[in-house]
Amino acid sequence: MGSFLRIEAVATVMKREPPQTEEGWYVLHDLRHVDWDAWRAAPERDRDRALTDGIDYLEYFEAVEDSSEGQSAVYTVLGDKADLMILHLRPTMADLDAAERQFEQTEFARYTEQATSYVSVTEASGYTEKAREYFDGEVDDDSGLAQYIQARLHPDIPDEEFVCFYPMSKRREPDQNWYDLPFAERAEHIKRHGDIGRQYGGKVEQMIAGSIGFDDHEWGITLWSDDMTHVKDLLTQMRFDPSTSKFADFGRFYVGRRFAPSDLPAMMNGQRVPSAGANASGATTDGRAQPTDGDHPGTRETATAGQSGDAGSHGGVHPGSSAEGDHPHDGGDVASRDGEADEASESGDGHPDGGGRPDPGDASYEETDDLAQRLATMGLSEGEDYDAGDYGLLFYSESDAEALADEVADLRESFDHYDRHVATTVRAQSGRAAVVSIWTAQEAAETAAGFLGDVSGVSDTYGGRLGEGAADEPEPTTANSSEEIQQQLADANVYAGQPNGEDVFALVLYSEADPETLSTEVTELTESFDHYDTHEGTAVYEAGEPLDAATADADQPRAAVVSLWETQSAADTASGFLTDLPGIVGRPDEGDGFGTMGMFYTVEPDHREEFVETFDEVGELLDEMDGHRETTLLANRDDVNDMFIASQWDSKEDAMAFFRSDEFAETVQWGRTVLADRPRHVFLA
Repeated sequence: MGSFLRIEAVATVMKREPPQTEEGWYVLHDLRHVDWDAWRAAPERDRDRALTDGIDYLEYFEAVEDSSEGQSAVYTVLGDKADLMILHLRPTMADLDAAERQFEQTEFARYTEQATSYVSVTEASGYTEKAREYFDGEVDDDSGLAQYIQARLHPDIPDEEFVCFYPMSKRREPDQNWYDLPFAERAEHIKRHGDIGRQYGGKVEQMIAGSIGFDDHEWGITLWSDDMTHVKDLLTQMRFDPSTSKFADFGRFYVGRRFAPSDLPAMMNGQRVPSAGANASGATTDGRAQPTDGDHPGTRETATAGQSGDAGSHGGVHPGSSAEGDHPHDGGDVASRDGEADEASESGDGHPDGGGRPDPGDASYEETDDLAQRLATMGLSEGEDYDAGDYGLLFYSESDAEALADEVADLRESFDHYDRHVATTVRAQSGRAAVVSIWTAQEAAETAAGFLGDVSGVSDTYGGRLGEGAADEPEPTTANSSEEIQQQLADANVYAGQPNGEDVFALVLYSEADPETLSTEVTELTESFDHYDTHEGTAVYEAGEPLDAATADADQPRAAVVSLWETQSAADTASGFLTDLPGIVGRPDEGDGFGTMGMFYTVEPDHREEFVETFDEVGELLDEMDGHRETTLLANRDDVNDMFIASQWDSKEDAMAFFRSDEFAETVQWGRTVLADRPRHVFLA
């Protein structure tokens, strides 16, 4: 019996859940030594014929004339491990096989020998709830998340000068076995590792390719940058993360520089490449244009000095992490958003000053319905970089991407003073630079377009609504307007704010998930929130019947997560984590109208039933109120005497009319006799 129990226990420990995966293009890193002795000994006519053949091969494959889609590039390799690396991405393994064999048929191949190679396939895998929704087919193909993942599976090869390639595996030692960790623990490692990677958005780009069953290691990692010290800094920081220090084993590292096929003679002659005037992305010597990315989404980002804050992702830990797998660096190419600028309301200019720039120029651009899809090919996705309903601008420029990034950095600093600014960044795609600027309102975007129109080399310009949010969302309630409203409530003998008079910033998110499951996850999240002094409390409330049956939505979720914070910046940060909870379907700031007034009451246990009955009667009064949408009574799962009333209105005036009414005043007076503590009224608009 003892042996049976021991065997059963071991079997239970060893059973772990692998992440779901999706694969994209197949990848071949073909690394070559040059036989320099044979090259020097060859007659000049043979060397010329070999160079011509080599250039033709490289140009043919960089132009993807061998396949329906894909990418190719050639790099020098520093050190003694290899001299050249040819990188191929193709839709099938047969395409890779043909590419490798066709090189061997060239005259140039006679002077090379394969040093090593690596075969893999681009991979997206995930541990988050949103990732599972994608893999389970619950996400529309044209959604921002789907576009983002497809961009990872079918990437463009960036134009950055340097490349770093290395294979790696996860450790399987008795005391350090990655594959024996519980799913949740692996997910936490991946999330933390991704957070490090996101700090290098705009500095380092990546391609993660799985190779279990394909090659000697489990993943092939390719990093690109215009400054190799960024790669060094990134990998150094990651070495100190437990997911690397405890669980990662690495193969050999290969570092190189990209050059155009036309520079092959210069490379073989020991000259500096890429040569002056050459296009490292692969411009051909006979003037053939490189193929555009067409329908194949890709991720390309140019390094921008000082890119931080709103210039990157906006929502903290995001759905884009759904593409994160067991590999080390999958944090995405976009820097995570640090939150709104603390002094966003202090500029007082009324328009971006642009650092002394003249008045905005031509603000015209072509309105397009597919801007979200265009931005997805550049690695920008809904939920990670912007919210549904935001308005985006896409301005292409003929200027050099690096110079353009420096120019746009000044504008971005001015834009960051405005609450409606989401992000402004420079991307490079298919050898062409572009400025992307995202705002929460079209009016603000139109003003910004005037300044962006003055940027050097601007050519094609586009603008459009992103996602399916409201076309013209109202201005968010500012701190000043909240204070004004609370003062009006105080004048009407309605308590506002905390008992000590401080403001409270509240978040309410509605969920379709099972309340018990939701409560379990919120409890874990609350433990993290409690480390911060600004956290007031976070709880799950279950809804009863709406007080206004005439306006009730039968499909409305019956559970809500309420989170209270002392500062708006803390609440904004928390919202990024809360939106990852299961079944989240809405937030107060996603709709139109005035929004929600949250009324918090702690009821004496003996009066709870009377309290509920009284608020049922209020529904009759609400039926007659102009502008009322819905009011719902919810109870805290952990304390049924803790009540939260969510009241939705068309406008502030409509809400205030009710709260100034004699009937409500009588209710408040009655409430003083049944409440255990002073009520709190917080606007969530």
